[in-house]
Amino acid sequence: MSTNCIEQDDIPQEMISLATLPYDLLLNIARHLELHDVHALHLTCKALHGFAVTRPVYRNLATALLKRCRALPLHGFQRLSDLTDGQLVEAVNQATRLEIAWLVRGPRPAICSPYLYSAESPLNGERSWYKVISAPPNEEVDWLSPITSSYSLCATKSGKVVCWDVHQDECLAEWDPKERWELWKCRVEFDVRTVFFTMAKVLQRSYDDRVMEFVLMKLEFPEKGEPTFSELATFKTIGVVMNVFLLDPSSCLLSAFVWVASSNTIGLYALLDWSKEQYVFIDTGIECSMSSNWSCILYKEQIVIHSEESDVAHQYFYPISVLHQHARPSSTLSTFVPSISQRLAPVTTMSAPFIFPPLTRSSSPATIPDEDEPPPVTSQPQEDDAQEPNNADGDPEDDAGSATVSDSNPFPYPPWYPESAHFVRQWWPTLSTVPRLSCTVVLLADHEPDTHRTRYVLAQHYFKVPLIEPEDLEHLPSQAVKAAEAALANGTIGTNGANGASPSGSSSSSSESSWAEVESATPDRPAKLRSAESSMMRLWYVSEPFEVVCVLDGMDEELDPEGLQERPRPLMAVDFGHAVWIEFTYPPEMDREEKRLRFVTFPPVNRDRDGMAYGGISAADSLEGTVHTLEVPDELDLDTVETINIDQSQGAIIISVRDGKIFILCYE
Repeated sequence: MSTNCIEQDDIPQEMISLATLPYDLLLNIARHLELHDVHALHLTCKALHGFAVTRPVYRNLATALLKRCRALPLHGFQRLSDLTDGQLVEAVNQATRLEIAWLVRGPRPAICSPYLYSAESPLNGERSWYKVISAPPNEEVDWLSPITSSYSLCATKSGKVVCWDVHQDECLAEWDPKERWELWKCRVEFDVRTVFFTMAKVLQRSYDDRVMEFVLMKLEFPEKGEPTFSELATFKTIGVVMNVFLLDPSSCLLSAFVWVASSNTIGLYALLDWSKEQYVFIDTGIECSMSSNWSCILYKEQIVIHSEESDVAHQYFYPISVLHQHARPSSTLSTFVPSISQRLAPVTTMSAPFIFPPLTRSSSPATIPDEDEPPPVTSQPQEDDAQEPNNADGDPEDDAGSATVSDSNPFPYPPWYPESAHFVRQWWPTLSTVPRLSCTVVLLADHEPDTHRTRYVLAQHYFKVPLIEPEDLEHLPSQAVKAAEAALANGTIGTNGANGASPSGSSSSSSESSWAEVESATPDRPAKLRSAESSMMRLWYVSEPFEVVCVLDGMDEELDPEGLQERPRPLMAVDFGHAVWIEFTYPPEMDREEKRLRFVTFPPVNRDRDGMAYGGISAADSLEGTVHTLEVPDELDLDTVETINIDQSQGAIIISVRDGKIFILCYE
């Protein structure tokens, strides 16, 4: 009971007011208030001010932010439980200011940021909103990521991994294998103050039976003393490795996707306990389509393969108990190479279509004019192009009027193909009551053969595992209920049988537990189910085509043995619900090479379809991400940028350039 609250029995009936209500009742009311409402309570009277600044009130506000997948701006490896009451209040206030400002007016140079100063390094007056630190000397940066606001982790093209102190601008730790390794995956575990990452190199470069070696590392940050690198495990793969996933460091669980060339399917490689010399390598039978994007997630002791095509998403469930039955011994001998044990179909398969909101061509909020932005080019009909899907045959079905296109993919494959896909998990410290969600941002490209230029758009959505929640089961056919219950019940129901039959292509449409047919065959299904799905499977766009700047990386020696070709890498980075990139300011026909730094933030997670909007605008009118041009320092030359990254929790963009500098730009 708060000291500001008065015992109810001691108050005459005519004197009862909001300020005299019991604390628990006031707290229940406060659960329905936004931060600006709580601030209004501060100004009413002493009793309500005392109530409104208590920890439970701000913990509720913090929970609401985290459920919208907005990270709190914590310092270093702080956890929510480490915060004092005053620190929690400040963190909630700052996170809310960032969220509102970025959704409404766009980022502006920050007045202060944890990146800019610490107790040991006061704010530099000459650079009030950005900071410049050194890259590893005499090295080219291959990969760069912030590790809290105090450290950065940098992989160089020579194979080194360097931990850098942002405030002191000095190297704290270095891993140097003395040969070329590439950093493939990185995961921060705040509770144990540790960064886990994998490094890879190619041992045998034959395309169909390529052999790669991986080393699994960790970087520990003790509360006292310097961070230290240590090696956890090494393993080999055969085939073209598509990606590696650090599913759960606490249980030593790792997985990888490998393209099986002979069948054009996805191979699942897993270390169920990387401290043991065992591995699992199966052919899933899931078709590998060039238009699909792939991720891997741990859910209730199941490895879930998440696949996205242009119109639908699929999830394939493999219980760890089933995979254990296919474990094989590994070896540290140089001659050892793993092999596929057998084809094993997923135990459960789910599919759900994307929700394409109506595209109204008469108005497009995709881009907000910024100061110093060039005037529109009247010779280029950008607004019409922004809203129409590319039609290679020139059919007049989508004229450039004010018509609305509903529930159809505005950027189908072909001609739009995924240039890059970014799957982001909730990497920040959170609470056990906050649902675990993921976010996908896809950079879609359409290459124009006449001009040899490529135009791009962005598509973004949130998703969860499983795709359908338990409360939705009553509205589904029995076969769909069986599939969902299998996933929700830890995959113990064998909906695909035990004979190892393969799914039919990437859509698994022949599987009894597939949702694809159920979804497409019931457009008039109850509105409750559609509403429950829409907030997660609804796509948001930056649909006005732009030309992202790419840097050229060397091709694989096997594909280009003479080293004459280079692979373009888009200068784009994403965080949960945010994206930042460098683009050409003017269209190709103007023959001008000026560049600008662009930023978009999408609506936060909201389970109500119509609640996912910008500043109260209805969802149907706010399908576009609002793009802003970010201010950059005069000393930052965008022509020299090598890598780009974003930390949404602190409102920071981290950019490395060729001359050995790293710029940390802070916005609010």
